[in-house]
Amino acid sequence: MPQLQIYFLRLLLFVFLQAFIFNQLEISPLIHIMVVPLYIFLLPFDRSVISLLFIALILGIGVDAASNTFGLHTSALLLFAYLRPFVFKFFSPRDGYDPLKSPSIFDMGNRWFISSFSVLLIIHHSWFFILEAFSFNEAWLVLQKSILSVGISFVVCVILQTIFIKRT
Repeated sequence: MPQLQIYFLRLLLFVFLQAFIFNQLEISPLIHIMVVPLYIFLLPFDRSVISLLFIALILGIGVDAASNTFGLHTSALLLFAYLRPFVFKFFSPRDGYDPLKSPSIFDMGNRWFISSFSVLLIIHHSWFFILEAFSFNEAWLVLQKSILSVGISFVVCVILQTIFIKRT
């Protein structure tokens, strides 16, 4: 199957998982599992910022339309996609990135994945909950939601990656 079709099917899968499974889970009022950033993270290293922003826009609109969240997911995913190349440059291996590898935990290793994905996920979740609260009075609640949701979302994203991404 061509790469474009694989990425499109994966996009549909992530929209479905986020909108119809993870957004419907009521674990706690402080925990909101978000797995859609993983889709943007797993795109190839050589993607331009413009293509990342376009894909994040499509993905965010899909999740927002299905979840009735009025642009929260879109905004957070656009920030995630915009900052992805900068974070990748910051955590770049000494020899640079191999174009044959993907930014998965299997190709890049645990340390690189944990550090780069954690930074991006913290930024994504913090932005999402700041926009959701839209008030300085809710700073403690935003911090609680961000910390708890990042931890649970990270674990779920690692599990999803081990299930759906084949090892090379």
